[in-house]
Amino acid sequence: MGFGRRKVVNAQDELEQSVSRLRELLANADLDNIPEVLQLRKRLDEGLSEVQDSAIDVVHEAKRHARHAARATNEYVHDEPWQIVGGALAAGVVLGFLLGRR
Repeated sequence: MGFGRRKVVNAQDELEQSVSRLRELLANADLDNIPEVLQLRKRLDEGLSEVQDSAIDVVHEAKRHARHAARATNEYVHDEPWQIVGGALAAGVVLGFLLGRR
């Protein structure tokens, strides 16, 4: 599992835990007769549904961008292999020079 996906999963877990705690508070039977609490429960459920849909859309969009970037990188490396080799060589020389100065 990648780092970005872990962050999304952690954020989703935290959100679900917070909502669960809020639902527990609102689930008190003594509050069933209060119209504002009923309305708050309904708004909470609707908001959760919207947040989940948005989170799913964000994950799908991120995957799409990652696939596009991977495809573009792969095409560039195959089209311009010597530029990649030259860039890697230059980076290696600079890194070797910096490490050699210590």
